[in-house]
Amino acid sequence: MQFHKYQGTGNDFVMIDDRAHAFDETDQALIARLCHRRFGIGADGLILLRNKPDFDFEMVYFNADGRPSSMCGNGGRCTVAFAKFLGLIADQTHFLAVDGPHDARVETDGTVRLKMIDVAAPQEAEGGEDDVFLHTGSPHHVHFLDPTESPALANFNVFATGHDIRYDQAYDPAGTNVNFVEVPADPSQPWPVRTYERGVEDETLSCGTGVTAVALAASQRGATSPVRLSTPGGELEVAFNQRPDGGFDNVWLSGPAVRVFEGKI
Repeated sequence: MQFHKYQGTGNDFVMIDDRAHAFDETDQALIARLCHRRFGIGADGLILLRNKPDFDFEMVYFNADGRPSSMCGNGGRCTVAFAKFLGLIADQTHFLAVDGPHDARVETDGTVRLKMIDVAAPQEAEGGEDDVFLHTGSPHHVHFLDPTESPALANFNVFATGHDIRYDQAYDPAGTNVNFVEVPADPSQPWPVRTYERGVEDETLSCGTGVTAVALAASQRGATSPVRLSTPGGELEVAFNQRPDGGFDNVWLSGPAVRVFEGKI
């Protein structure tokens, strides 16, 4: 079986051209082994690209634990880049993911812009005024670090705190992803973000639906579209329109999507 490895700001994926439907998606142990960073290829998730009537293709995403997952923004952008590499699309596409149809385009510099789903207004989350919840295709708890809070984001224990919130009773049974944000002195500057991802059960270098949630939540704190976000794996941008009801539409996630290598299993 041929595979390709892609990454979007350090969020990495095993990509498989499965238009022949040859991959056994019910074998969760196989998927987990392929994603394992010691005994497999190593990735935050595995993506199957498949044919789908009325769409350019379908993206089928699995977390690193082998389980089917909700939407992955960086994975979607990497799948678009993969489809272009395979010659399935030119520079624009309309494809299907687990949360519904998506539009995307590939710019001349390699930036992939992905239209996300419409998002409801941020909800108060357990933890206080610095905590909100949004569903951007995947569930996200966003915690804004107080400027006086110690330690700062660079030294924050994302794993331990993220793990506790991810498994908090408030998010039973499915759990949530957790994002920690440092509020910049100038809202027009990049907002530093670190994310604990369910399914990976660890911090990832970047999370597309996560930075989307952060950007939308940051609009309540002085950020205006487009919002730049800085992750450990690189910078992303989120543009959006805020509706009178506090929700958001015309949400676009933009950033690099890079083909790293290919191989055979």
